[in-house]
Amino acid sequence: MRKLLVVATLALGGAALGQGTIPARMFHNLKWVNLGPDRAGRSISSTGSAVQPLVYYSGATGGGLWKTSDGGITWRPVTDGQIHSSSVGAVAVSASNPNIVWIGMGEKELRGNIMTGDGVYKSTDGGKTWRHMGLADTQIISRIVIDPANPDIVYVAALGHPSDANPERGVFKTTDGGATWTKVLYRNARTGAVDLVMDPRNPQVLYAALWQAWRTDWGMSSGGPGSGLFKTTDGGAHWTEITRNPGMPKGIIGKIGIAVSPVDSNRLYAIVEARDGGVYRSNDAGATWTLVNSQNTLRQRAFYFSDIVADPQKENTVYGGNVGFYRSTDGGKTWKRVRDGDTHWVWIDPANDQRMIVSNDSGATVSVDGGKTWTPEDYPTAQLYHVALTKDDPYQVCGAQQDSGTACVASTPQGGRGGGSMWAPYYGVGGGESGYIAPSPTNPNIFYAGSQGALLTRFDRRTGESRDIEPYPRFFSGEPASSLPERWQWTFPIVFDNFDPHKLYTSSQHLWETTNDGQSWTRISPDLTLHDPKTLGDSGGPITHDMNGPEIYATIFSIAPSHKQPGVIWTGSDDGLVYLTRDGGAHWTNVTPPQMPHFGRVSLIEASWSRAGGAYVAVNRYLQDDRTPYIFRTEDYGRTWTTITKGIGRRDAVRAVREDPYRPGLLYAGCEHGFYVSFDNGDHWQSLSLNLPDVQVSDIAVAPHDVVISTMGRSFWSLRNMDVLRQLTPAIAAGASLHVFAPQAAKRGGRGLILDYYLPRAARQVKVEILNAQGRVVNTFTSPKPGAKPRPAANPFFARFAQRKPTAKAGINQFTWNLRYPGAVTFPGMVLWGANVTMGPVAVPGAYTARVTADGVSASAPFTVERNPHSPATQADLEAQFDLDQRVVRAESAANRAVIEVRKLRGQIGQRIAHTRDAALVRQGRALAGRLTAIEDDLYQPKSHA
Repeated sequence: MRKLLVVATLALGGAALGQGTIPARMFHNLKWVNLGPDRAGRSISSTGSAVQPLVYYSGATGGGLWKTSDGGITWRPVTDGQIHSSSVGAVAVSASNPNIVWIGMGEKELRGNIMTGDGVYKSTDGGKTWRHMGLADTQIISRIVIDPANPDIVYVAALGHPSDANPERGVFKTTDGGATWTKVLYRNARTGAVDLVMDPRNPQVLYAALWQAWRTDWGMSSGGPGSGLFKTTDGGAHWTEITRNPGMPKGIIGKIGIAVSPVDSNRLYAIVEARDGGVYRSNDAGATWTLVNSQNTLRQRAFYFSDIVADPQKENTVYGGNVGFYRSTDGGKTWKRVRDGDTHWVWIDPANDQRMIVSNDSGATVSVDGGKTWTPEDYPTAQLYHVALTKDDPYQVCGAQQDSGTACVASTPQGGRGGGSMWAPYYGVGGGESGYIAPSPTNPNIFYAGSQGALLTRFDRRTGESRDIEPYPRFFSGEPASSLPERWQWTFPIVFDNFDPHKLYTSSQHLWETTNDGQSWTRISPDLTLHDPKTLGDSGGPITHDMNGPEIYATIFSIAPSHKQPGVIWTGSDDGLVYLTRDGGAHWTNVTPPQMPHFGRVSLIEASWSRAGGAYVAVNRYLQDDRTPYIFRTEDYGRTWTTITKGIGRRDAVRAVREDPYRPGLLYAGCEHGFYVSFDNGDHWQSLSLNLPDVQVSDIAVAPHDVVISTMGRSFWSLRNMDVLRQLTPAIAAGASLHVFAPQAAKRGGRGLILDYYLPRAARQVKVEILNAQGRVVNTFTSPKPGAKPRPAANPFFARFAQRKPTAKAGINQFTWNLRYPGAVTFPGMVLWGANVTMGPVAVPGAYTARVTADGVSASAPFTVERNPHSPATQADLEAQFDLDQRVVRAESAANRAVIEVRKLRGQIGQRIAHTRDAALVRQGRALAGRLTAIEDDLYQPKSHA
């Protein structure tokens, strides 16, 4: 039950408010918090510096650019807040000026969850600041090459739109540092540049690989008449195609990776996708070629790999990436695995081939001994498909990470780790890299998790045991969707019923139900998809075919059981249909919104928490070259629908929509470039990304007091203690009042009291007082004076537990009381290693009041302190403990005041002695000072200084 809110008015001046929106200035003090896991996600491009041996850069495919200055031990993001897309597909550092760094956005590995970008960015100060330098409509930048002597000359390989034709692709060149660009190599609107390399001995000589390829939701193609290999000897003014030079493969050409040996400019290596493809070598600068290896070691899944790099010091040593990191020391004839993991790129120090950085599906890692040892990849760039919360207290946050499997982290801080977040280490819960996780509603130790190939497991956290419970146990790979009796998508849903905690749903093209932990399953629907035959065929080709799960189409992609009415279930397919049953699956009705775009992927359906016939549908078509946001709302079981996207960016495709369980019509949307909120049931939206980096928000979960999101490249984030959003109204925002929001109950052993208050403008001083049930002030906290610098903690160990002071900024301020009464009096220089006497006893459960005073005007709000639910202590126990603690505080304070008085008196004696020639008085003074010192020695060890 919400507490009555007491509000005082402070004449500070208000602003007019548009219908349904809240001014952004109210929110700028709120912050998202990164929860981890500190486990890196996919990287396809990285680089080092030849003159700064400890500096490296790694591009995350969904998390921006990261930099290390200590050789890969720790990493930090350097593009947050400065770039407007999240996927870094290319990065290059100038050889003549290591402070000049370029990045290209978008990923060229055309997997099913590909993210595109907005051109190129440049930094001239080692990554501190960034400027957009154009080529925005390329969408995918494959490679950037900088002239080693002139950093204003830069070449860019642009792949272009992955799902449709566009002219802004090929090879571009600038001679003025990016102010202007010239397209110097172009084949056609469906062929882009996928690789580009410069001869280290002659910057006028470059080789470029063009690739004709496309990707949709249900398929892809790698290769065609547009693909080919080109060479220029005059800096890109003229190009010669060398695709069909003697020794190169015949027939259709696909993806090509190209490398030039820095030891000998005539030595070239190419990995070519073709029927008779493989690793090719040239000893005459591309005039003739020899096939040196045709095994599948480097050829498999050519569209996803096909990169090759020559060793800078050894002519016959060359590196390649695939499902491992490989090295050949005999000119490409034989290959040995150096490191496990899907590998996409390696940069090697031109002067020291033992120093390198590798980009792979688990991040980027550095070696300084030629690949014998590697640095950890423990920074938070995880790509997570969905987010789920457990019923623990505190709850756990769970999701499946691309290429790394499932991970759960704590929702409360547990101490730091590795590369970014403050949160606890992670643990797996079965399943695999791509699926949903459904924690049990009744047992916090049980998890249901999925993955590719229809895998579905039941995992017991307590015992560590996992059991396969998939409804249709037929593993598939390499089969078209049309041949499968049950079509299981890469990330098929797993959802519990909201009225029967033992009923679990999952879906192929049919909806499946189990009531016995997956021991048996019942199919409870017909095919609820469009199942257009043209979307069910073989994927890949025309050379290499690939049917590994993401291409399985015409499936139920989202399941939403009603929160208000048993038996009501909504489903949405990845090919654009919405169905509804109101009798538990006995009968189904097609309720697809008339506004639904063709083949729109129903990314997520949210059944309304407040209206039985209400639902929200998030749709995207990004793999059909359509980034328009689509959200539909119904109030009448799908009979009518309304489009609700006003305020969302026109190219900010929607991935998730959720309704707040506690405030009807408070909606949240996760989009390609951040997070949005609506206070009027979707009629108007506004950004609430706050301090989030530009990142795809893939899913949203609403906890009792937090909003938690999964991201496709920056792990989990939480907007903690966001009850304030549930209480906000346009009237509050438009008013001229100090406003104190009703706080949630403060739980012992939890986060303490979270108190939110709104200041229409900054105050000179804010005071927060805590009053007990008798109205007596038990603790007082005052905001720092303007410009005051915080004093360093006497004991850094206790600094993390220190009580923060309230703030006086305009907008919503958040103050946390740690539930402690004042501690003992202290004195300067006091050293206690094992205790922090400034922290008094914890408040006993009961009724309290928080009073906020801003520049002399006050407002109050009541709250309660509750018992720790995990503690066996009774109310009587806690009151007895509190009384004892208070007696200890009083005794400690008395002793410390005595030390203060002793030192004060001893100082006065010293001054008197120093200014007298009376020997007797000096003797008496010294004797008195000695007796005072003996008293101090009984109370404190004065020789402790640290």
